[in-house]
Amino acid sequence: MTLAAQTHTINCTACGAGLDVLGGGRVTTHICGYCGAALDAVHGYKVLREYSGMSRPDTPFALGMQAEIEGVTFTIIGTLGWEERWQGQVWTWVDHQLFSPTHGYAWMSVEEGHLVFTRKYRGPVSPGFITPAQVERAESRPTARAGGARYRYYETSTAQITFAEGEFTWMPRIGDTATAVSLLGDRTMLSFQQSATEREVEVSSYLPPQTYLDFGAELPSGRSRNHPLMPYKALNTQPFFWVSALLMGIAAALLGFVLSTMPGTLVARVQDIPVSTLPQEVPFAIADTERLTKVRVNTNVSNSWAYMDIAVTGPDDQPVFEAGREVGYYHGRDADGRWTEGSTRTTLLFHAPEPGDYTVELEVSEAGTWLREGAALTVVGVEVFESESSGKWLFMLAAIFAVVPALFLLRRMLALRRKWSGSDWVDEEDD
Repeated sequence: MTLAAQTHTINCTACGAGLDVLGGGRVTTHICGYCGAALDAVHGYKVLREYSGMSRPDTPFALGMQAEIEGVTFTIIGTLGWEERWQGQVWTWVDHQLFSPTHGYAWMSVEEGHLVFTRKYRGPVSPGFITPAQVERAESRPTARAGGARYRYYETSTAQITFAEGEFTWMPRIGDTATAVSLLGDRTMLSFQQSATEREVEVSSYLPPQTYLDFGAELPSGRSRNHPLMPYKALNTQPFFWVSALLMGIAAALLGFVLSTMPGTLVARVQDIPVSTLPQEVPFAIADTERLTKVRVNTNVSNSWAYMDIAVTGPDDQPVFEAGREVGYYHGRDADGRWTEGSTRTTLLFHAPEPGDYTVELEVSEAGTWLREGAALTVVGVEVFESESSGKWLFMLAAIFAVVPALFLLRRMLALRRKWSGSDWVDEEDD
């Protein structure tokens, strides 16, 4: 732990206790940590008021502790306890006033084990200020811009001071309240602070747990899992894995598309076979056994359906496969216009085990119509193609590759959802 070099020490004019003076020339009030007297630091430390019976808030930090924050050495010169109550719930946190001889004053807040660094924002803000009344009247989530960043409304809170100790650039009074309208950006939070005497715009950022150790304090035994300013923890391997998987998935999908569009060679075609003459056999010869053979059955179903039994036998008259396929095609018109559903054809792909003469046998085992407009199946046709290419497995591979970036995206979305889970804004459609 590093302690600040003490400028000097004064004695409390109420109780006589020694108090370190650490806060620089803009300090106006010094509150004694022993008796609770608020002393006027500008006019001889005379007693302005006394606060007795204050309950010290839980914080591992003490006055005089010193550490670097964002490359600047700050000293803890004051401690404020805050309490917010709403609908029976109570939230408490601690603000520590910080001082740097080169960078002035700031705050470090302890919120459920998380540390937040806050400073006044001096740059331009659009809009200049947002009040709780403006939030109440807003039909959509309020936004603001500052320093090139965009902020969206997160919450409105009103809290009161329950404890004060140390040096401050203003006069804290126990029981005084302050209201903050907070807007959340990607990495920082913009707050429009309003009390009975002043308005300020502040910007806050998240401090890593190492800050506890830098100040010489102990790490908290537990902290809440979520804070809106917690940075998203990207996996160390994230860019390589998800980019590689995405590129390989795209390559697999493109190759699958190319293969799916490559035409085969027609080896047999028979059209307009009357259903009354089924079952019938259609012979065809296969020479290419390296690639797929496709059997396509065409029908004239219209607002009707049929179940086809399809069997293929090989050169030795042994069954290659048997399969069933339902064909159905429906159409009509409704309030949204014309619609269609289904198809008048069905397709099967298989690997011929050897070159030679094959036979496909067709039979309709069941058929029916839909409503009165249905036309029953009357004719079928069959076409056979060899040397077919299929992108099915490549599409499946592309889907597997797509899972990797999808998981990273899902992780990011869940983190974003958790980041905003504490917002008190309710959209109208969710209300």
